[in-house]
Amino acid sequence: MHKSIPVLLSGLCLAAATATAGEPRRVFVAGDSTASAYPAERAPREGWGMRLQPWLAQGWEVRNHAQSGRSARSFVEQGWLDAIADELRAGDVLLVQFGHNDAKVEDPARYNDPSEAYPAWLMRYVALARARGATPVLVTPVARRKFDGAQLLDTHGPYPQAMREFARREGVVLVDLNASSMDWLRGLGDAASKPYFMHVPTQRQADDTHFSAAGAQVVACLVVAGWQAADKDAPVRPVTADACAAISALAPLAVSPSTVVAERDIAVTQPGPHEGDGTTTAYPFFADATGFDVVFRKRVLHPGASIGTHVNDKDEIYYVLSGRGELVLNGEARGVGAGDAILTRNGDSHALRQLGDEDLVIFIVFDEASRTP
Repeated sequence: MHKSIPVLLSGLCLAAATATAGEPRRVFVAGDSTASAYPAERAPREGWGMRLQPWLAQGWEVRNHAQSGRSARSFVEQGWLDAIADELRAGDVLLVQFGHNDAKVEDPARYNDPSEAYPAWLMRYVALARARGATPVLVTPVARRKFDGAQLLDTHGPYPQAMREFARREGVVLVDLNASSMDWLRGLGDAASKPYFMHVPTQRQADDTHFSAAGAQVVACLVVAGWQAADKDAPVRPVTADACAAISALAPLAVSPSTVVAERDIAVTQPGPHEGDGTTTAYPFFADATGFDVVFRKRVLHPGASIGTHVNDKDEIYYVLSGRGELVLNGEARGVGAGDAILTRNGDSHALRQLGDEDLVIFIVFDEASRTP
């Protein structure tokens, strides 16, 4: 094992809390964008963690902590595993799926070599669960929908096998989702598998990594079927991989008609996006519209609120309607105010903070189809 990575989380209290009578047991999900939750305005995109709850036995609840873009390393280093540690108690389950982003050798913050670093970081999750009296369950990365003619390509290289070997060595329950999802996709073939992924003709999207609602439902089912096969005591409803594969895709959405939306009817209070501070009010205009590629939103950053630093997965425009703020674009700070338009490009980092006593009110515009998968 990689010697420079300690097995336990620094400062971790090892006392295991136990659920009291009547409290639900929880299944925690640690993973990447294929499992994470998405707001309504990202529909029909869903992660499989969003569809897991109906498959659990009575008295069990999902706590989905999966985060887009994370690897086994960055999920820990950015504090997401600490958030699970704050809640995890004896009798709970920790499902762990990584591998999509661990292979990004161009990004040292996420990359893990499969032979040493990847299993060493996986051990952090296993050690936490065991220290808490919870059960760790490892899940190999779900397959991408990548066909070469009739042949489905394996895009995860050595990572699924590295997880299999680690699970065998450490005596951890393994759900081989990579194998079962590849079987499912091979059975469907190239054309028939598209509706289960973010291939949305009305939005001109072609994403072979992330799921539609139907795809998320199938993959959640495959996770449960594999879990049940690996552990007869798994707290799940009985299902087989064949039954999961029989779940049909939803019919394509029709193009919605022209409409008028009043912002008072759609206002929603949210924390600062991208782990920002304070409270904001979002106005997701036309979030339910289909056949419409442009995302148009209004966001009010109330005093003390901010949009946290993040790297764009698309080109995006902010237009300041009123108030003052501080923009940090690729590490450089400058003031912005009413009438300023901000273009942030795909791959650039930025953050925005409200200043003064007046709300900072902005419009946000981008092309949904331009997102980087």
